[in-house]
Amino acid sequence: MTQRTAEHVAAMLRDARGEKGWTQGQLAAELGTSQSAVARMEQGKQNLSLKMIQRLENIFDRSIVNVAKPRMTHLRVEGGRTLSGAVDVNSSKNAGVALLCASLINRGTTVLRRLARIEEVNRIVEVLTSIGVECTWLNDTDLRLRRPAVLDLDAMDVDAARRTRSVIMLLGPLLDESREYRLPYAGGCDLGTRTVEPHMQALREFDLSVEATAGFYTVQAPPADSRDRSFVLTERGDTVTENAIMAAAHRPGTTVIRNASPNYMVQDLCFYLQMLGVAIEGVGTTTLRITGRPVIDAEIEYFPSEDPIEAMSLITAGIVTNSEVTVRRVPIEFMEIELATLGQMGQKLEISGEYMARNGRTRLVDVTTKPSELRAPEDKIHPMPFPGLNIDNLPFFAVIAANAHGQTMIHDWVYENRAIYLTELNRLGAQVQLLDPHRIYVNGPTKWRAAEVGCPPALRPAACLLLAMLAARGVSELRNIYVIERGYEDLAERLNTIGAKVEYFQD
Repeated sequence: MTQRTAEHVAAMLRDARGEKGWTQGQLAAELGTSQSAVARMEQGKQNLSLKMIQRLENIFDRSIVNVAKPRMTHLRVEGGRTLSGAVDVNSSKNAGVALLCASLINRGTTVLRRLARIEEVNRIVEVLTSIGVECTWLNDTDLRLRRPAVLDLDAMDVDAARRTRSVIMLLGPLLDESREYRLPYAGGCDLGTRTVEPHMQALREFDLSVEATAGFYTVQAPPADSRDRSFVLTERGDTVTENAIMAAAHRPGTTVIRNASPNYMVQDLCFYLQMLGVAIEGVGTTTLRITGRPVIDAEIEYFPSEDPIEAMSLITAGIVTNSEVTVRRVPIEFMEIELATLGQMGQKLEISGEYMARNGRTRLVDVTTKPSELRAPEDKIHPMPFPGLNIDNLPFFAVIAANAHGQTMIHDWVYENRAIYLTELNRLGAQVQLLDPHRIYVNGPTKWRAAEVGCPPALRPAACLLLAMLAARGVSELRNIYVIERGYEDLAERLNTIGAKVEYFQD
């Protein structure tokens, strides 16, 4: 940044802060930085990264740099490098968005510590802010939430809501909030037909009425009751289970949910609600017994547990680059099948003793990858509901199998389109054969080569392309990475801490 540009940015920043009526300390809290750093920015003495400029533009809803604002961010990867060192797993994205929605149940103050600062979280925060929730970043990762006595649901930020599938999870916590309101259709990844009908089936058990209209769900609150209820989920979905749990948490009476998901984000939600005084039995099993509290007003802080999907992403980085990398704070309960499958393929791993996560409930280990010669597994690799192999970890086995000798079948039976996106690995030298919308053959080993590839509109296949680029000698480009930023916090920078060379750029 030239001195003239820095002075221009400083003046724009001072004006924008003044219009908000903020002090330098308030802006520092929003940015998760120090007041002295803000002071240097406003004096033109602070170098601003592209990411920081984007954050400032999002906060002030204006262009800070007086040029045509770039619309897409890309990654440039210098591959073929051996990685080394250690990297920590961040908190769970999926737990984070559920906890943000669940904070509406609490009439007091919720502080979520070490929350993943990702685009999916940002969109939910924007939705909550628009309906009247006071959302304050205490630093870069700790978020304080205070809801008003009455939420202004008519003022909901429709654009932000449409950019996340997680908005459907507001139905449970808003069960009794308003006699009638509208919720925008959910967006998110393009993974084929992911029906919201299982959510509707679960919430109809509470007599919630939801009618689909043009671009919105029209929601009518159920009549008040305190009866007990028991039902079976026809689909053991994570977000479906969470919606049902949140509805039950603030309804009088006892709700028994059978065929519930016991997955990691569901457990985190239950731990949080238990701290709010909601009685929940059966956490970690497929049968939950919830005794709700109609009025909850608590001062609470909670640490979401670590993300097993990010853990798998980082472990994959070590494997595909044939490197010795230590991934710390791996939630072992939710990774055991994945690590056992890697062992069957010949991957050498060192696993530390167990220790507790900051939430006091989740068991963690450190996993070190060792250079290994991989072989294709005897049987296909496929996901199953927890405690099986996680559906979101399945795509990483396509990259890993591409390094193995032999042919691997990967069966992604849940999503119609995701297997198709994994064929983009062929642009980097892989041999992925699409059998049908759910199954692929991966033939290895692969001699990876650099290429320019556009991000597919699905989070995990996009991350797989980035990981494959780490192994491809030469310079690759991954274009339009918004989908990755929805689910990962500064993934490129964190890969760089263990020896990768990845940089952001814009056209």
